[in-house]
Amino acid sequence: MKHTRGVILKSFLMVVAAAILVLCLDARLNLPACQDTSGPQGWDDLPALLKRISPPTFPDKDFLVTKFGALGDGKRDCSGAFRKAIEKCNAEGGGRVVVPRGVYLTGPIHLKSNVNLYVSKGATIRFSTDPKKYLPVVYTRWEGVECMNYSPLIYAFEQENIAITGEGVLDGQGSSKGWWSWKGSKEYGWVEGKPDQKEGRKKLFDAGEKNIPVHQRVFGEGYYLRPNFVQPYRCKNVLIQGVTFKNSPMWFLHPVLCENVSILGVTTEGLGPNNDGCDPESSRDVLIKNCYFNNGDDCIAIKSGRNGDGRRVNVPSENIIVQGCRMKDGHGGVVIGSEISGSVRSVYAEDCTMDSPNLDRALRIKTNSMRGGVVENVFMRNVRVGQVAEAAVKINYYYEEGDGGPFTPVVRNIEVLRLECNKSRFAIWIRAYDRSPATDISIKDCTFNNVAEPDVIENVKNLSLVNVKVNGKLVSR
Repeated sequence: MKHTRGVILKSFLMVVAAAILVLCLDARLNLPACQDTSGPQGWDDLPALLKRISPPTFPDKDFLVTKFGALGDGKRDCSGAFRKAIEKCNAEGGGRVVVPRGVYLTGPIHLKSNVNLYVSKGATIRFSTDPKKYLPVVYTRWEGVECMNYSPLIYAFEQENIAITGEGVLDGQGSSKGWWSWKGSKEYGWVEGKPDQKEGRKKLFDAGEKNIPVHQRVFGEGYYLRPNFVQPYRCKNVLIQGVTFKNSPMWFLHPVLCENVSILGVTTEGLGPNNDGCDPESSRDVLIKNCYFNNGDDCIAIKSGRNGDGRRVNVPSENIIVQGCRMKDGHGGVVIGSEISGSVRSVYAEDCTMDSPNLDRALRIKTNSMRGGVVENVFMRNVRVGQVAEAAVKINYYYEEGDGGPFTPVVRNIEVLRLECNKSRFAIWIRAYDRSPATDISIKDCTFNNVAEPDVIENVKNLSLVNVKVNGKLVSR
């Protein structure tokens, strides 16, 4: 068959385009994702990003849970009352589901579109510790792998315009006598002969690597994978404001595959295992502002899926903004990883304070060659740190499995401005691979006092230290 020049050229261009697409997107080829050069590259882009994030609003209608049978005596199970109030509010176009003063016991709460769960000052919602209450299983993500598992304590799936607001308390009742022991650690109440999550966790990760369909990854009873506290999943326009969360079974606030999320003036307090404060995962346009974190794990940890399952979903976290937050205990203040196989880009953190001998790091990026993915365009400025136990700034390619896989991670364009740390073991700790150095790392106008050990710098390309003082001495590179 005879081809014209135009047909030949068109066919050639189609082949080239397909090849480029494969090279950029197919993680199985062990190549980093193509850089999104159209995205934000610096602080000048922050105002435009902030304009993209706006909290949802709700009709001026109230639905008191007490009118649906709830009793704030700390004894009655109010699960049915919460469900009925939320369904009624949703059916009538939205508004506030109001929880007045008192203590309300309940199982999981499932939010619906246009519903604002308003927890009044003096009100406490206390969640059941009976795992059977969190069945049937729901579509969720657990440590970066999608599955069917226990319902989160507060859950929403594919909803729009949802909120949790007020000045009240939400108590997950995590403790060493219940949820926390499932970690399998004696520190959190586990003893020989008691159940733990180890086999269930392994089975889930295996299912993710084997690409078993999500609806066939049924966990829940018998697998001991603890639910997260708040998980909006594939939701748009999410607001969490003013309330206090205590003692989650696992992670506290976990928006997954969400867009336009505002987390404002929230407190998370829980020193249990994996008690991360706020973990946006594969989500876009997220503002975390004026919050207080006192946690048994990372205060804020930005994620995008784990290993093969993260590459299957292949959605990055991007445009994540942290402003004016306070961090006390935790493994890290602002953290990226380790479940970042879908990549993370355009993270801004500013005007935060961190201080505790039980806070390990201020800025932390953790990854390895099982995770892969690209971390790029991370900016931090105007952060005051009283003390951290380990490093003020840490980038680690050797987290957990280390260099044990074929998916080489990429970390590039990281900038830290005007960070002041008064005590740490290290000022800067960076270990990357020689085949994939951490690239374009800029530390400027920073002061590190009472630093116990020299910096660790291994495989870094274009490291810039400008006006950086360590123990009173100016250092440069």
